[in-house]
Amino acid sequence: MNLSSHSPFSSKASQLLSWGHWFTFANIGLVLAITLSYLAADKAPTTVLGWLYMLVTWLSHTSFITFCVFVLSIFPLSLIFPYPRHIRGMAACIATLGITVLGVDAFVYFQLGYHLNLQALPEILSLFWKTISSSPAVNSLIVLAMIAAILGFELIVGNHAWRHLERLKSYSFPKVASTILVTCFASSHIMHIWADANSYFDITMQDNVLPLSYPTTAKTLLARHELLDMQEYNQARSLNVGPNEVNYHPPASLTSCPAQDAPVNLSIVKTLSEQTESQLIQLGWHGSEQLLAPTLSEDFRFNLLYGLPAYYKQSLMESKAPPVWSNRLSLSVSGLPKFDYINTVENADVRVSYSDQSPLITEQTPPTILIVEPNSSDIVTTTRFYTNIPAFSGHTGLIQVSDVMTTIASEHFQCSTLATASMLGNNVATDTLNEGVNYSRGVLVAYKKDRITLIAQDGSYKQISAKEGFTLDQKLDVPFLIQSIKRLKQFNQTPAVK
Repeated sequence: MNLSSHSPFSSKASQLLSWGHWFTFANIGLVLAITLSYLAADKAPTTVLGWLYMLVTWLSHTSFITFCVFVLSIFPLSLIFPYPRHIRGMAACIATLGITVLGVDAFVYFQLGYHLNLQALPEILSLFWKTISSSPAVNSLIVLAMIAAILGFELIVGNHAWRHLERLKSYSFPKVASTILVTCFASSHIMHIWADANSYFDITMQDNVLPLSYPTTAKTLLARHELLDMQEYNQARSLNVGPNEVNYHPPASLTSCPAQDAPVNLSIVKTLSEQTESQLIQLGWHGSEQLLAPTLSEDFRFNLLYGLPAYYKQSLMESKAPPVWSNRLSLSVSGLPKFDYINTVENADVRVSYSDQSPLITEQTPPTILIVEPNSSDIVTTTRFYTNIPAFSGHTGLIQVSDVMTTIASEHFQCSTLATASMLGNNVATDTLNEGVNYSRGVLVAYKKDRITLIAQDGSYKQISAKEGFTLDQKLDVPFLIQSIKRLKQFNQTPAVK
């Protein structure tokens, strides 16, 4: 094949290559506009250096990814199949597909906090279904209109660049723009290397914000969601990105509950004798050793009383605020000195008590839950509980302590709206996901089925099997952890209106 500079093939290929650069340059502008949504979805940097890094990374990374798509797709086609009209059409279709995928990823990231990935496919499909099904005709029309607009933009840009190629070649600003983008690309990587070496979290917390960028680590995940204790991380600089003040924002109003069922006794016991356990089994009580509980007694008891993670403990206990749900279901507490600020109500709907030994159990015992207080040197452990309340009998997986009060309110007292509005536990009678989140002694605790993930405030983490107790050597499930953190901080946002 004749590839001399005077051959028609070489001339067309050269023109298409020049056209491709302008076509890519126009798409860089469009992609830059779309990727602004990623920056808007996350917390803004708190330092000048963080803002500078965000700017140069946004410019360079976005441009680099767009250019790579051109090099890997349109450029080879221009050499193999150098027919301008066909190449412009194929390039417009390829660019439309790429921009559409980017737009979908941006939508998912804005709504869920993570990018398209197979691990979170059920959650992503659920998001799409909810979005489309809310107004099928209108939303489908909007999606089709946006795809058509992108395709129209690509065709117009491609044809305009081809028809005015000679005039465009005379412009000098692309050289300046290319120099700026290359400088930004080098600067962003140098800044990230420095920030990673010096634990400058206002920069590293931006990892994985843009698609196909640095992967998220446990440290950057905690830093982004303000759960990283900078003082406990030995090499950290003095940055104001540590945990902010936590405040529990209750719902603006609470719905009333229907006619009350029989009162429930929640008994925390230090030990259960084998004789008592045998008696409970003979009486047909449901028993489980899969109650996941913090080993710090104050956190454990707070979880049980409030139906909330200990993330909110300091805020509520310092203000001596009783559980919000107790405004609709009366509560009495005995044997728990640190919670004596909760006014005891006679004949309360929920009666929580602590004793060294279990109370007398007979066939006439009213609805009761017996929980053995956890005793371990770990952050969390599994402990035993027994109950004669039917709502718990069908659940065989892990149960969190906060799930106990949530299930009692939802199932026994038929106050599911109250439970959802004021607590963060799961209703184990209807829960099918078997996942939850807690926070004890500065450690984020998230579980999904049998896997428990513990992330400390210094960014270190481990994953263990709930049933067997051994360490699991698996990668962090970042999408699930982001969902867990969002759920943990649900009541640290502005009050919900009910």
